[in-house]
Amino acid sequence: MKHNIVTAGVDEVGRGCLAGPVVSAAVILNKNINLRLLKDSKKINFKNRIEIAEHIKLNSYYAIGVASVEEILNLNILQAALLSMKRAINKLSIKPELVLIDGNFAPKGIKKFKTIVNGDEKIKCISAASIIAKTYRDLLMIKLSEKYKNYAWERNFGYGTKAHMDGLKKFGITSHHRKGFKPIYNMLSK
Repeated sequence: MKHNIVTAGVDEVGRGCLAGPVVSAAVILNKNINLRLLKDSKKINFKNRIEIAEHIKLNSYYAIGVASVEEILNLNILQAALLSMKRAINKLSIKPELVLIDGNFAPKGIKKFKTIVNGDEKIKCISAASIIAKTYRDLLMIKLSEKYKNYAWERNFGYGTKAHMDGLKKFGITSHHRKGFKPIYNMLSK
């Protein structure tokens, strides 16, 4: 009998944002998952993404790893993203035999892994990880937007849209802004 290798898909979201943490998810799918639902999270609208994320949570082992705004500043965005990935992988209740990671970098100390550029479009367990990570981060930014109403985070999720940039110009920088990122850094160094 052929043994299926326990494979986790890993993806990260929020690397290009001006505010909020970087978030990764690690997902091991089980056989009840509807694979047709799984594609790159950026190609699914918000409402459907929330529903599909719930389906994934019910039909997989998953974990979320977060690297804070402070860690992004102290490490740099790539290292913080890798740290969030490592945290997600380490939090899985089942240890994967193989880890498939979206992109071309992997966190240090992961034993058996493969990096796959555009993995969120090609590999279902990475697609699932991208959906879980994006949903978690979007909901986090929506919650933060209730307290910080001037930056349209409930719509842009911390990306540098016009509304976000206008908010920064008018109301300044919050503790959730990434002070090492150019637009924020430039404002601070004026």
